[in-house]
Amino acid sequence: REKDDKYKTWMPKFLVSKEEKDRRKSSDDVERSILKVKKSNAEKNKKMEKEEKIFRETFLYDKEINVINTATAECSVPSRRRADLPVTAGEQLDVIDVTEGNAVICRNSEGRYGYVLVEHLNFR
Repeated sequence: REKDDKYKTWMPKFLVSKEEKDRRKSSDDVERSILKVKKSNAEKNKKMEKEEKIFRETFLYDKEINVINTATAECSVPSRRRADLPVTAGEQLDVIDVTEGNAVICRNSEGRYGYVLVEHLNFR
């Protein structure tokens, strides 16, 4: 047995099997993709905060923003005024506030706010 140990080839420790390398690469990729997700969420949050600031200035809205209800747009409607929210058919909207008349203040998935007529919304 001692003779077998004597002729055993020596392998340096820094050489790693191919499987181990693949395993390390996949874990690195996962970590990198997590960082990308965090970065995109940060950018999205920054954009949402900017849209909220513009909304508060435009509408002179000082109340806390709470979602009352969610609605789906029945048809596509372009904005005619600056305060109107352009919507596309099937788009999900968060109803923020009910106003006098037949319009409600809504927020779309991009974080933009504006008036939408109730007749263009489906509350299911």
